[in-house]
Amino acid sequence: MDLQLIKNRYEIVGNSPLLNHALQTALRVAHTDMSVLIFGESGVGKEVFSKIIHQNSHRKHGPFIAVNCGAIPEGTIDSELFGHEKGSFTGATDARKGYFESVNSGTIFLDEVGELPLGTQARLLRVLETGEFIRVGSSKIQKTDVRIVAASNKNLLEQAEKGKFREDLYYRLATVPIIIPRLSQRKEDIYMIFLKFVRDFAEKYHTGFIELDEEAKQALESYSWPGNIRQLRNVTEQICVLESSGTLDYSTITTYLPQERKPLPSVHPSNTDKADSFSERDILYRILFDLKKDMSEIKKIVLKLIDHTENPASFIQENQQTLKQIFNEDISIADEDIDLSRALPYGISPAIIQTRENKTNLTERSHHSNSQQPATIKIEETKTIQEQEMDMIKRALDRNKGKRKKAAKELGISERTLYRKIKQYDIE
Repeated sequence: MDLQLIKNRYEIVGNSPLLNHALQTALRVAHTDMSVLIFGESGVGKEVFSKIIHQNSHRKHGPFIAVNCGAIPEGTIDSELFGHEKGSFTGATDARKGYFESVNSGTIFLDEVGELPLGTQARLLRVLETGEFIRVGSSKIQKTDVRIVAASNKNLLEQAEKGKFREDLYYRLATVPIIIPRLSQRKEDIYMIFLKFVRDFAEKYHTGFIELDEEAKQALESYSWPGNIRQLRNVTEQICVLESSGTLDYSTITTYLPQERKPLPSVHPSNTDKADSFSERDILYRILFDLKKDMSEIKKIVLKLIDHTENPASFIQENQQTLKQIFNEDISIADEDIDLSRALPYGISPAIIQTRENKTNLTERSHHSNSQQPATIKIEETKTIQEQEMDMIKRALDRNKGKRKKAAKELGISERTLYRKIKQYDIE
């Protein structure tokens, strides 16, 4: 089908090469039953592409439904998608068909598929692989013939690395990936889209036609448009309602453009830029960084102690202030036993250090008696990352008197992530 006819039919404005490539890919894959994964930032028109695929396929006479996966509560998403039996959960007074059952022989568009819980992702993978599903509360396997078109504004491969999205599901969905460019990548189309919206709103509100002078046009095209086409539409509507007809200049148009902010990273699967996300990974990085720093300091001390094996107690006495700064605690000195384990931050615990037989067994000549006693640095076994993370969360909560919002801010994570970690580790 001619590309311009598709644009006219779905009111798509622009001739950007990136846009044209995305449309051509959608049309070529439409007549197949292959799963499609659409990537694009919020507001670029992902649902329009799903309709293009459905309405140009052999399923065009079958049902089509768009499901926003992020808008359905986690506790009911399985019931919405796969249906449930009567009495399967509180409030299930009747049996109910899910979308995969009611849209049989049609197309289901799963918007924001990255928001699906992992359990639901496993069910979805089964549908993709075998066409089978089971209602909630039932043991009967049912068949469905549904084409799945999914979309996401997140980098799902990064989500898979974090354990939030199944990698096998990603490759099942992304049989054919379609990448819709953000508006800032289509600068040559921005003014055309603006004029299209002006015509629409002039007809809707019975206002005059508005144009822009050259400087105003450049301001419009150079703006980042983080909200993409949806944001441009809203700004145009404001202008049409609040301004009289005629040509607007630079100073006028800039009053309607929100303050620039740092754009979100691209959702292209191959994008290497990492978003500044607040997750458990941040806690682990912070712990590992501190561990590395502390271990370096400990190694220096141990090497010095080994060099002073004739009298390690004297060495510790002479460097009491330095050790106190490192361990944030006074170090007790005993002729028979030098115990540094309690001073180690985060429970760092490499094995007991011994010098003899290359096992770093430190011996000490006591200056309080004539006998010789081994002087050891007692260090406990290393805690796991999970234990260190749990300790860090507990200390942050204690310092902030149990206030989660302040504790999350101190840890550099979101309150939601902190709540999940508290629940995971059963922290009271």
